[in-house]
Amino acid sequence: MNANYINTGILEPEKFTVLIIDDNPVNLRLAVDYLEASGFVVLVAQDGESGLQRASYANPHMILLDVILPGIDGFETCRLLKGDPQTKNIPVIFMTALADTEDKVKGFETGAVDYVTKPIQQEELLARITTHLRVQALTYQLQKQNELLQQQALELQAARQEAEAVARELQRLVHLDGLTGVANRRHFDQHLSDEWRRLAREQAPISLILCDIDYFKKYNDCYGHQAGDACLQQIAQAIVRVVKRPADLVARYGGEEFAIILPNTDTEGAVQVAQLIGAEIELLNIPHAESDVSKVVTASLGISSQVPRPEMLAESLIFTADRSLYAAKNQGRNTYRLHNVVGICPGK
Repeated sequence: MNANYINTGILEPEKFTVLIIDDNPVNLRLAVDYLEASGFVVLVAQDGESGLQRASYANPHMILLDVILPGIDGFETCRLLKGDPQTKNIPVIFMTALADTEDKVKGFETGAVDYVTKPIQQEELLARITTHLRVQALTYQLQKQNELLQQQALELQAARQEAEAVARELQRLVHLDGLTGVANRRHFDQHLSDEWRRLAREQAPISLILCDIDYFKKYNDCYGHQAGDACLQQIAQAIVRVVKRPADLVARYGGEEFAIILPNTDTEGAVQVAQLIGAEIELLNIPHAESDVSKVVTASLGISSQVPRPEMLAESLIFTADRSLYAAKNQGRNTYRLHNVVGICPGK
């Protein structure tokens, strides 16, 4: 649509082009003279075919169309104008001596916006042209405002989605250990508490594995803290490769110690996971010249499995897993030990 329609106040005729399609030279001359005197740019065509070509080429703001034309009549010409994407939005006013209601209805059905009856009253013609140009201008402005609002809505939606993604990422980072990329202690505590309550309701087992890197202080003293950090990162990823279920959680529990929460896992399942973790860590084949149990980095693991009860605390699972880990260390390291309890309740 022509940008000149943006002017929705007092119309400035010199900015508007009117195409008149009429085969009567007298009618054409009168209409052209009057509209040009009123400030409009006026184009003419004397049949439907040339009118269609002129409309497509010049893209006028308004078309005055006679009903009775040589070749295709005004009704068909209007229908073709409205079927062309390039000209369909140009308002068409029929000029006709036909006064039958049926003819007027037919004209409106083809897409015309108005009728003027011959012989044409010049003031009436100008008033109708001005009215429909103003309506068209307001329609255009409303369309642009709607497009702007839609664009702003899309931009707002995109900004909201980006903000939500950033928030999710920040939330994820809050729960991660900065060095190893697994869950941090805060996330571990929350996840254990949540799963403990859930499994207490369901009366289903939960297991916890505490994993401690054997002689890690000696490793740091021998190879340096950068190598120690790299070692922790590799071990964290080795554990993650073993622990794959969505509800399971691998966390850095502190220093060189990792914790693995295994919901809906009994003693037998926890032992299998612990064995796989120990084997996966050894497969890393990280040299450890100062270890008293192996030439490569190894780990000791303590296991605890319980079916939570309402009167028990989640800390009891940690307590017993820690006792199991202590037993594994005392019995030579590079191994696992299991402590299965029924009713210990720390703090009571």
